[in-house]
Amino acid sequence: MTKTIIATDKAPAAVGPYSQGVRIGNLIFTAGQGGLDYTTGRLVKGGVEAQTRQALENLSAILQAAGGSLHQVVKTTVFLQDIADFQAMNRVYAKFFDHHPPARSTVQVAALPLGALVEIEAVAIVEHG
Repeated sequence: MTKTIIATDKAPAAVGPYSQGVRIGNLIFTAGQGGLDYTTGRLVKGGVEAQTRQALENLSAILQAAGGSLHQVVKTTVFLQDIADFQAMNRVYAKFFDHHPPARSTVQVAALPLGALVEIEAVAIVEHG
């Protein structure tokens, strides 16, 4: 199978030796996305809810560039700087995955790049093509 690197200008550019996403066959793996506004390169204001919304919009853009969508996500991992933000993150997350949500793990981490409050990565299964 061929590994295809996914890159879009509708999500923050990779700032290190990684890709925004990788597609292998019908699987798409995304890099973790925080609440960075791709037009400014800065974290959005508004706390964990705003950052969660932006992170999911960034994921959506990467999945679309790979031929997929959030509806095809089967697994996410959510990294929170503070697990006390779980309910606030969850309220926003539920709006993006309101029907047949994917499997998910949520963990608290000591810190996230650029002082982000949340980072989310995803795995999706899409049709070949």
